[in-house]
Amino acid sequence: MDGTLLDSEPLWEIAMSELAERHGIAMTPQLRESTLGNSLPDALAKVHVAAGIPPADRDPAADGRWTLDRVGELFAQGLPWRPGAVEALDLVAGAGIPMVLVTNTVREAADVALETIGLHRFAATVCGDEVPVGKPAPDPYLRAAELLGVASADCLAVEDSPTGTQASTAAGCPTLVVPSAARVEPGPLRVFRSSLVGLGLDDITEAWTGGLAHIATCKDGDS
Repeated sequence: MDGTLLDSEPLWEIAMSELAERHGIAMTPQLRESTLGNSLPDALAKVHVAAGIPPADRDPAADGRWTLDRVGELFAQGLPWRPGAVEALDLVAGAGIPMVLVTNTVREAADVALETIGLHRFAATVCGDEVPVGKPAPDPYLRAAELLGVASADCLAVEDSPTGTQASTAAGCPTLVVPSAARVEPGPLRVFRSSLVGLGLDDITEAWTGGLAHIATCKDGDS
């Protein structure tokens, strides 16, 4: 969702930067990149560590509430789409391929974003607070495949962040990676594209088969 369909990562950056300031530190590029695609608890923990807050003095519940309230304010001002995202969603829907939105964002914030994206587009949605462990663990994608009633290898994930890509490939999903705010390293099951603009059904098929072919190649070459 954030960074793949919506250009909402800059809004999360505002909220996380303000949270860091509340704890007396600046949000460095390195710290911000480390939180990209994280679940809210993981992102908060990284800010707390960077701020040198002892575990006993941390209040993740209060900081989480503040962050969600701030993000809600920013989302309410308008959520811009990533280039080509609307057309990509329409393309997949027109081909009769069911889609699941898989996001590390908690349900409360995701529901606000879905007012822009359109809940009707998806067969199901999976949020970060609805699985045992969020991305980079495979749980969200395994849950999505379960809801569709298919094997994860029969799904194509679309991701933009290192955290999300790690989650989708760990779940066994061939993944079309369209990087946004952070570089994603090449690896098994990963096929890269610079933008969703101009995406066609042939590109979707090639991304799925290409990801699986990479696995086969690695196995044949023992790499």
